Amino acid sequence: MPPVASALRVYLALSLAVFAAPPGANAGAEAECGIETPCRIETGEYRIRFPADWDGKTPLGAIVFLHGWRGTAAGEMRNAAWARLADRLNVAFVAPQGAGKTWSYPGAPRALRDDFAFFDALIKDLTTRFPLRADRMMATGFSMGGSMVWNLACYRGRLFAGFAPIAGAFWDPIPKDCPSPAPVLFHVHGTADRTVPLEGRPIGERWRQSDVADSLAVWQAQAGLPQVFPASAPDSGLTCQRQQAPARSGPAAPLLEICLHSGGHSVRAEWVERAWRALGDHLGWPD
Repeated sequence: MPPVASALRVYLALSLAVFAAPPGANAGAEAECGIETPCRIETGEYRIRFPADWDGKTPLGAIVFLHGWRGTAAGEMRNAAWARLADRLNVAFVAPQGAGKTWSYPGAPRALRDDFAFFDALIKDLTTRFPLRADRMMATGFSMGGSMVWNLACYRGRLFAGFAPIAGAFWDPIPKDCPSPAPVLFHVHGTADRTVPLEGRPIGERWRQSDVADSLAVWQAQAGLPQVFPASAPDSGLTCQRQQAPARSGPAAPLLEICLHSGGHSVRAEWVERAWRALGDHLGWPD
């Protein structure tokens, strides 16, 4: 066979293979996302890290961490503490990207997108793109990310099994009540925090971070619990106040825990790990 005819036959065979391929079969590189490459959804993007020993098939739970003001999902992925956390707990670690490096919720200084719709789309994408368990997801976040977590518990409680905000609560005006049932929520805050003080503070002339005790009172009233708040923190470690309401119709009884430390505006992976383990104990997850 002449060389030209042989080359033509190879070309035609390759062309037929390409056109016969199902839609999306050649989009593998484009579809891949994770630590270095963001996963894109219609309203934004996120990054995801899996435990080092994961087989790629066994369904996992997920910790969804919301960065603070001016933070990035890429920056959270560079944090070795989160990588170690994912390995220890055998969970996916998800870092959504806030629009404008912040979050938009009632009372926030900026409204750059509908973040409630963003999290609806995020959970849908996570549970269709990856083998993640919709019933084993916990939302956590720091500072403004923590405030967004409080609002997710209020307005999108069905999306997560539990919530673990750190150093951030509602902003004024505090909701009188929430459309979601009282949650399973673990909050950590420093008594020396001056960025987001426990008693709240004004931000300019138009906005105000709420008093954390007043934020908690919304859930206490909804769950029929006494409106109390811890008075002090130890020199080291955490002091915690836990309240549990009678069982409701649904997967779990409401549980409200406020833990104080004597430090400032900070976040630690150990606090997130503690909340995940406490959530699993409360919901009866096997190890």
